[in-house]
Amino acid sequence: MNKAFLLFEIKTYILTAIAIISFSQFVGQLFGVTIPNFIWTFFKSFGEVVILAAVFAFAFAWLLKARPHNKPKSYTVVIFDVYGKETQIDGIRKDFKTHDVAWSFMKDYKKSYPLHNFALVSDVKKSEKKTIFRYI
Repeated sequence: MNKAFLLFEIKTYILTAIAIISFSQFVGQLFGVTIPNFIWTFFKSFGEVVILAAVFAFAFAWLLKARPHNKPKSYTVVIFDVYGKETQIDGIRKDFKTHDVAWSFMKDYKKSYPLHNFALVSDVKKSEKKTIFRYI
């Protein structure tokens, strides 16, 4: 064989090996560092956006739920006998303006009349029937 041809083949193999090593280095850098860093940055930012959206959704739902409710302007104490039928007891107060006062009177009535049950009711704007707030 010719020395020049042998040298040419060795150069070809060396250049091919260098090209393969360079390409594999490029592919390794691309798939090992560049693409994962880009994807990690994207999902990290996307995760922050999702968490921030969840916080705002929770805050919005909480604000809707925590808005002031329309409280009734008056409360009435309804009296039930032993058989569960509505009855009247003379001499007791039945109409109140605040919940706490009505509840306090109901507790006293229960002590004075243990064979009767008492319900604290009021008219709520969005309901056709009276709403029972407390029952003892």
